[in-house]
Amino acid sequence: MGLYKRGTVWWMSFTHQGQQFRRSTETEDKKLAQRIFDKLKGEIAEGKWFEKPVGDDYTFKDLMDKYMTEYSSLNKAPKSHERDKGLRKNLEPVFGDMILTEITPLQISDYKVKRRMEGAAPRTVNYELTLMGHAFNLAVREWEWLNDNPVNKVQKEKVNNLIERWLTLEEEQKLKKASQKWLQEIIIFAINTGLRQSEILDLKWSQVDMDRQTITIFEQKNKSVDTLPLSQTALNVLLPKSENPHSENDHVFQNTCGKRILASNLIRAFQEAAKKSGIRKLRFHDLRHTFATRLVQNGVDLLTLQKLGRWKEVKMVMRYAHHCTESLRTGIEVMDRIQGKPITNLSQSQKNRARKPVLKLVSA
Repeated sequence: MGLYKRGTVWWMSFTHQGQQFRRSTETEDKKLAQRIFDKLKGEIAEGKWFEKPVGDDYTFKDLMDKYMTEYSSLNKAPKSHERDKGLRKNLEPVFGDMILTEITPLQISDYKVKRRMEGAAPRTVNYELTLMGHAFNLAVREWEWLNDNPVNKVQKEKVNNLIERWLTLEEEQKLKKASQKWLQEIIIFAINTGLRQSEILDLKWSQVDMDRQTITIFEQKNKSVDTLPLSQTALNVLLPKSENPHSENDHVFQNTCGKRILASNLIRAFQEAAKKSGIRKLRFHDLRHTFATRLVQNGVDLLTLQKLGRWKEVKMVMRYAHHCTESLRTGIEVMDRIQGKPITNLSQSQKNRARKPVLKLVSA
């Protein structure tokens, strides 16, 4: 038995009926912690102490307060922390006042149904469950409030990740024509780099090397650093801007006040341009799909695409595999080269005949 410090708080360690227990005294005062510990030892000696889950003393709101303060705000990127705040707002009206040990998988499953009936997308519901599950995991593994995580027993919603939208060259021209100059530049840069919206808006001149024709992206989620080559089209967007006076901390794409462009202003302008150009159901993220689709359709292999687009796993770019016809053709032609056979390409007239439908005559 004894007291020990974890961070600034005193904890108790003791054995009861052959089982090891550790409990927080929830105080930084050693004398107060000793009195709490002495009282507990007395209860154990008198046979009046019974194990009580720490979670009986905390509500879901207490859990989320601790999670947001001690984990989310310290370990997540500011954007992810803000997203956690939004997700929490949906969870607390249902679970906020509930004691942690009373929250069951059935109640969490009912919450899923409720959210879907309210119109929440499957992905949104999964984000909420992921946040809830992570908080419970910390409560089990690190804070020792609970023995089990009820979220682990609840199945996530199925999400259709194969929904894609990309721009044809004709649509791209219409969209740029309907856009203001600053938006045109961002659209061109997005399509030719595959960068995400936040990466473009956060891009600073310290990340750009015009001599080497590269940009460096600092991944917020896993702290990785990627240096990427720039196409001539992307460089043409940056070149006029690089000739103007700027510091390394200046944003590459700025508003009229010389500050970072707000995401809300970008999305508003983008949607207005899409509507004006007559292009329906277009999101800014679809520019990233356009980048990937065009590369694959023109023979770039999926591994190279993965590196250029900085997807962490090849399976994340497999959605573009059905665009690989020309890349596959290059691969299969190796068989002809091995056998020394000439590779003949179909003429345009032959291709047209191959695509021409065969009409069948049906006798009356």
